[in-house]
Amino acid sequence: MSDGSGMGSPQIGQGVAVDVPATTANLGPGFDCLGAALDLGNRFELRVIEGSGEHFDLVIEGPEGSHLRGGADNLVYRSAQRVWREAGQEPVALEARVRLAVPPARGLGSSATAIVAGLIGANALIGEPLSKEKLLELAIDIEGHPDNVVPSLVGGLCLTARAASHRWRVVRCEWDPRVRAVVAIPAIRLATSEARRAMPRSIPIPDAVINLGALTLLLQGLRTGNGDLIADGMHDRIHEPYRWGLIQGGRAVREAALAAGAWGCVISGAGPSLLALAPAEHCQAVSTAMVSTWAEEGVSSRAEVLDLQLAGSAWHPLPLAA
Repeated sequence: MSDGSGMGSPQIGQGVAVDVPATTANLGPGFDCLGAALDLGNRFELRVIEGSGEHFDLVIEGPEGSHLRGGADNLVYRSAQRVWREAGQEPVALEARVRLAVPPARGLGSSATAIVAGLIGANALIGEPLSKEKLLELAIDIEGHPDNVVPSLVGGLCLTARAASHRWRVVRCEWDPRVRAVVAIPAIRLATSEARRAMPRSIPIPDAVINLGALTLLLQGLRTGNGDLIADGMHDRIHEPYRWGLIQGGRAVREAALAAGAWGCVISGAGPSLLALAPAEHCQAVSTAMVSTWAEEGVSSRAEVLDLQLAGSAWHPLPLAA
């Protein structure tokens, strides 16, 4: 944490824009610890408005997110208030205008974008007294697990684990640019809470051992661009066996992606979006196969071919409103 010398109370009309990338988490065997930022994102324009410290207005721009609401319980505002409490600042009323490209409840880290935007934006409005490391700690605490919020904040492919010292340790892993991500996003939604309820409270030791080995293979495959290693590493025994049944047509879409040339296809985050990893020359065929197969299963969807986003989140000031 800095000494806070630049800290000051924000004035009415002051604002910042925060760009936050989507994320894909779990990545097969990397349950709750491995996530990657993708070249797709939300923009949050946060501005101080008149009102009490419990006042938060939300304006969504885009076809998704019409069910999202403002108010003091909104995730963006709750995250902002955590920053102000840590910095010893009084809360202020905020308005957020959100250009929503990351659809909610689809397994692409929409809630993580809200958390990170609230933390970064609130910190920027008071002169950035909190370090990025502190913001990372707060983000993990609010979300409850690190696999989405960490790459959302810092970018890239991140493996995050709690060390013996009880500190969170973040390892930026290599991702060969020849490996492309195809994300198929269905029109159906799946709440993370529902997906977590489907999982057992404990798993057999052989399943845990298989996941440990698969994670090693996957990370080496991503580092080197070795499709054979990626194919052998994109398998999970911890969460996917219990969640495929929640995703209408999901297994058929996975098989179609593999038949079209993907090295592997897994549930993105808690789902229902699916992530396929493939070489560039097969991405269009994989994308088409996933969308058409979901259509055959009675589910409309769209697919994006995406690169890894390396920069993470960033903010810049907005002109002072009159």
